[in-house]
Amino acid sequence: MKTNITYISAIALHMFIGMVVYFNESLAKVYFLLALGFFLYRILQSPNHLKTFEILKACAYFVGAEVFLRMTKGSISYEAGKYLVILFMIMGMFYKGISGRGYPYFIYIMLLIPSIFVASTTLSFDANFRTNIAFVLSGPICLGAAALFCYDKKVSIKQLNTLLLYILLPIITHTIYIFFYNPSVRDVLSSTGSNRSASGGWGANQVATVLGLGMFVVVVRLFTKSPSIGMKILNLTIFSAIAFRAMVTFSRGGVITAIIAIIAFLGIYYLKVSRRKKNEILALFVFFSLCVAVTWVITSKQTDGFIDLRYANKDHLGREKGDVTTGRKKLFQEELDGFISNPFFGIGSSRAKDQRIELEGQGVTSHSEISRLLAEHGIFGIIIILILIFKPLDLRSQNKRNYYFYAFLCFWFATINHSSMRIAAPAFIYALTLLNVTYEKRPVHRKPTARIQA
Repeated sequence: MKTNITYISAIALHMFIGMVVYFNESLAKVYFLLALGFFLYRILQSPNHLKTFEILKACAYFVGAEVFLRMTKGSISYEAGKYLVILFMIMGMFYKGISGRGYPYFIYIMLLIPSIFVASTTLSFDANFRTNIAFVLSGPICLGAAALFCYDKKVSIKQLNTLLLYILLPIITHTIYIFFYNPSVRDVLSSTGSNRSASGGWGANQVATVLGLGMFVVVVRLFTKSPSIGMKILNLTIFSAIAFRAMVTFSRGGVITAIIAIIAFLGIYYLKVSRRKKNEILALFVFFSLCVAVTWVITSKQTDGFIDLRYANKDHLGREKGDVTTGRKKLFQEELDGFISNPFFGIGSSRAKDQRIELEGQGVTSHSEISRLLAEHGIFGIIIILILIFKPLDLRSQNKRNYYFYAFLCFWFATINHSSMRIAAPAFIYALTLLNVTYEKRPVHRKPTARIQA
């Protein structure tokens, strides 16, 4: 009961923060500084055996808050979310060290460096070298630092669930802020394209990505941390609110990624539990499916059917769109051409965007981290991709206790293929696949043996 009260109180607090920041956006900076101070204090004051947990909680919270702080100008810089995750992970390495078996991620970081030297000769004269390199490499370096620290670190399943909660709480704040910012979706709709106004005045892709992550986390809590009917109803309500705001961004990538991660989680979780628990999951899944259906109907009505057209790949007049990827396919092909023309060392960090500025007058950033790695890093990009995909699978073959593993890996892979690494979320979620998850042993109750009388 105490845990449920704490959960409800935390939700109420973060809903209040979202409302307050909407009415006075300057308070976002206060929120950022208070959160930063709180987590730094917790890390520094915690006993040694809790350092890893406190560091991961800090990272989780700022991963969830990153896009909200960007859109409200609460962060000290645009890339503050990634830089803070890197900072916390370095602190973790200082206190707790790293596993020697995680050396492939050190190699991964080293393989990112040659592209910087190539970029020094390929970037155009007008390009800001430092800014461009930092923007492109901050995400990959964030992933490398997080992976190095997390590799084989022991956390209990209870602690892992707490980390997911710390991701969710600021996403709830973000959701409430968007509801206040745009209470009526109809008023801002004119097409079926990504909608900045319905996304709280920020990039729909980033907002949908982080809200999709929130959808996934709420579903996890619904099926694993909702012991009472009241808690189930609460989590279904939170899911519906986040899912509605994610869908009306009209950016499909974040929602589709959430669906993939949810399916991966439920599939593995269902196989792991007892027969009695399987029946509970099936019953709850029926109610969850009804909740999803109702949310979709409400969204359809609120958007006058535009959302149906969007997911059917049609424009607002009902005409079929030519490119289901909304331009991503063209960017992918251009970057593959860059790899083919420079297969050994690549074209250099940020050069793909720089080339588009030269040829088209606008620097559209890559949506696929895979094609960007190939184009800008050449053969090193291939090695990087192989490390990122196969190292977690190798660890999984030795330790199959983390039933979130495939959900986390799916979230990372899907996200970097529709949103690249614009935010810290895919880097941190990827690192969670590398944790050594432990379970508390149930106490064994033995019947007392009768004494033998001599």
